[in-house]
Amino acid sequence: MGQRFLVTGGAGYVGSHLVAALVDAGHRVTVIDNLRQGHRAAVPPAATLVEADIAAAEPVLADGPWDAVFHFAALSLVGESMADPFRYFAANAAAGMGFIGACARHGVRRFVLSSTANLFGTPARIPIAEDAAIDPGSPYGESKHMLERALAWADRIFGMRGACLRYFNAAGADPAGRLGEDHDPETHLIPLAIDAALGRRGPLAVFGTDYPTPDGTCIRDYIHVTDLASAHLAVLPLLDRGSVTFNLGNGAGASVREVIAAVEAVTGHAVPHRIAPRRAGDPAVLVASAARLRAATGWTPRLPGLRDIVATAASWRAAHPDGYGGR
Repeated sequence: MGQRFLVTGGAGYVGSHLVAALVDAGHRVTVIDNLRQGHRAAVPPAATLVEADIAAAEPVLADGPWDAVFHFAALSLVGESMADPFRYFAANAAAGMGFIGACARHGVRRFVLSSTANLFGTPARIPIAEDAAIDPGSPYGESKHMLERALAWADRIFGMRGACLRYFNAAGADPAGRLGEDHDPETHLIPLAIDAALGRRGPLAVFGTDYPTPDGTCIRDYIHVTDLASAHLAVLPLLDRGSVTFNLGNGAGASVREVIAAVEAVTGHAVPHRIAPRRAGDPAVLVASAARLRAATGWTPRLPGLRDIVATAASWRAAHPDGYGGR
């Protein structure tokens, strides 16, 4: 029989793909999700769903033992965090620290945090390595940094080993077509571009075309969501020896114009778009180095190509025009 895992936010975008990978591998999985952002239909029937906030996780943790806990539950909109920072500090940092403490009390030995590369603000070097200066680019990034520090203390005092995985732009969908991206509101570039190409929304806004990049638009590191899931699994054996922190990405970025071109090539439709002013705080280039993770685990992305990422996203959007059909 497989191992037993607890996944917070497991009905959300990245979390649901991790849950599917665990179930596919024969493990027993319990999901805690309040379904405000997640979807009941994204949780496989073989997993157990507990509809609750992480603040109410104590009875679930008491029903251990757990071979590991994966923590995805969080508010995650950078712009929203700039407008309402203390909501993010309460929901992500304070609630997350309470959850980490509960895990330590109930004897959890391995804890994997879905963190963010928004910790690095505007980095001095690209690609971004783990030793880059921490300078969170938003209250959202700050809230994740608080959790990383809390995990360090949970290891130091209670011996609970933590893995912090920092990444930027999860993209794509389950290649088998079971899962995809369904946010309300949608803020991610690839699904927005796909919907614009399919006539489901108005022209895509391109925020700035005068950046110091080859085509003038921002460059970001897009990583397929199933590759993210496999990376979360790859770090588990390392936690038997100690806590770890890794940056996670493809190591090669794509510009906004390159994303538009990929969507047009995959869908066969033009992407209507309009040029808009730059957004405050948008760095020209954000690309993460995953060299340390690759060296430590042998992990490598199976779907690194931008067109492969877009193709899985477009396939899911075409098959599920209404997403999961509501919350």
